[in-house]
Amino acid sequence: MDPYKQKVVLVTGCSTGIGACVAGGLRERGYRVLATARNEADLKRLSDTGLESIQLDLTDSASIREAADEALERSDGGIYGLFNNAGFGQPGAVEDISRRALREQFETNVFGTHELTCRIIPAMRARSKGRIIQNSSILGLVAMPFRGAYNASKFALEGLSDTLRQELRGSGIQVSIIEPGPVLSHFRANALAAFHRHVDSRNSTHRETYAALQARLEKKGPTAAFTLPPEAVLKKVIHALEARRPRARYPVTVPAHAFSWLRRILPVRWLDGLLTKEMGPPARP
Repeated sequence: MDPYKQKVVLVTGCSTGIGACVAGGLRERGYRVLATARNEADLKRLSDTGLESIQLDLTDSASIREAADEALERSDGGIYGLFNNAGFGQPGAVEDISRRALREQFETNVFGTHELTCRIIPAMRARSKGRIIQNSSILGLVAMPFRGAYNASKFALEGLSDTLRQELRGSGIQVSIIEPGPVLSHFRANALAAFHRHVDSRNSTHRETYAALQARLEKKGPTAAFTLPPEAVLKKVIHALEARRPRARYPVTVPAHAFSWLRRILPVRWLDGLLTKEMGPPARP
């Protein structure tokens, strides 16, 4: 009998990219996967591939409650794994990011993820086992310019996750953080939409930098060296689910491994220089 046949994993943000890859990959491995998405068209597409789909909007507490209740009901309270993947990036200089834009970024990447996790933990506690896997980013380790809202949300997620890991010690529930660098997905398209929605690039001091930023977001295919397919994240998720002692952190891609090391050994000014080089010199008054 397949050892993972009876293990249920709830995966968020499965419409495309990493979420769709992980959901499909875990199902092929023998897990029972509950895949979430916001839109009806995406839910139907997931169902058509043989996945069990659940509607979830992380910006809506009622939707989170209903999705968690449905997942727990379908699994008879037996959710073994939770992969919090859903999220998006809000580009823009910190001084151009409004309170509304920052709140929108945190609603999905932090608050909604936190609320869902807290609704699943009691069922894991009742069985004295479970794996919570947070999809963070290399930008939860180091901050890059013009990504301040996203940087902040991932730093916050990592802080909550580190604390949760400590608080769940001895419960049988393990917490791991995945930290991808550049991975092929629809992330850039969603980031571009958020940029246009919230940033007045034409009237910004950073308008010249924004022109380059938009060109990068609009480009098809890889825009950075060492870009990997989403299967690289799937591999880490499998280890976090199956290892007897899963790691606290799983860097993905060469840049993620490199900056994880560099942030520990380089002076702050040197690291700032490396991180800002990609975007060019800052705007001057």
